[in-house]
Amino acid sequence: MNIQESVIGIDLGGTKILIGEVTKDGEVLHSKSYPSNTENQAKAVEVLLNALDDYSENIGFIATKQVGIGVGLVGRVNYKAGIWLEIEPGKTNPTPLAEILETKTGLPVRLGNDVVCATMAEKQFGWGRETNDFIYLNVGTGLAAGFVVDGRITQGGHFNAGEIGHAVVDIHSDVLCGCGRRGCVERLASGLGIKEEALRHLNEYPTSLLADNKAELTGKMVLHAAEQKDKLAEKIIDNATLQLANLIMNMVRTTDPECVILGGGVTRNELFFQKILANLQSNTIRFVTKGVVRSQLEKDKVGLIGAAVIGMRLGNEGGQE
Repeated sequence: MNIQESVIGIDLGGTKILIGEVTKDGEVLHSKSYPSNTENQAKAVEVLLNALDDYSENIGFIATKQVGIGVGLVGRVNYKAGIWLEIEPGKTNPTPLAEILETKTGLPVRLGNDVVCATMAEKQFGWGRETNDFIYLNVGTGLAAGFVVDGRITQGGHFNAGEIGHAVVDIHSDVLCGCGRRGCVERLASGLGIKEEALRHLNEYPTSLLADNKAELTGKMVLHAAEQKDKLAEKIIDNATLQLANLIMNMVRTTDPECVILGGGVTRNELFFQKILANLQSNTIRFVTKGVVRSQLEKDKVGLIGAAVIGMRLGNEGGQE
């Protein structure tokens, strides 16, 4: 294998760090996963640097030359200055991570929010190749979106655009969100929200398939129970997919996309995906001409590929300007 150049991609999430070598065509040559520690930014950076040392020393690189590093981060990121602003609200410690990594490696470094990176992966190697106007909606443990308009992703004046998990979709809900509002879509339709909703109603359904696994319950288990016609699980999934459809219909009225791309592990479930589609009103989404579709990129690698994309400086996002 004679590959001249590659980019080092780093995807730092809430539970793991994925480090890999990616070509300019988006091919992941090799990758390795490490446990992350997001107790605070200082600890997260320490763990990241140790993981990068391990990868460099024990895995190594295939291409002759590494031309840069792209890092996707959970939380809020000032991509212009290369500063990781905060890991989550209440845990704010602006950290010059691009400078730290550049000093360590001697390579140019660009940073981006993790969902921004996934959106950039779609833009460069996924459905985004077919349109310059799309929304990438990530439904995983949490819920967030990337908005691409005229080929450019919107990040906002405080690098906080796309946090639509805190959009209220059920004004009658009594489910309190950490943001202080009730009825936020993340509390009802994300992987964690689905789990919490099942636990909240479990006492009303003592014969549910989920009753025997209360301590180990996950969103995926609720999805599987719904496939088996479990009444509690069906109730939770029916509401989650209705509220996600409401969210999608609200979003398309805002940026007029040609395509809405669903990413994240939750939307990979066929029942869940079909129920979302069934709740969409044709008149509302009539201009979404390329459809509401699922990502074609590998779920576990989309963040890594997106980090590499910003490291390649192919888009207008990430790093220092």
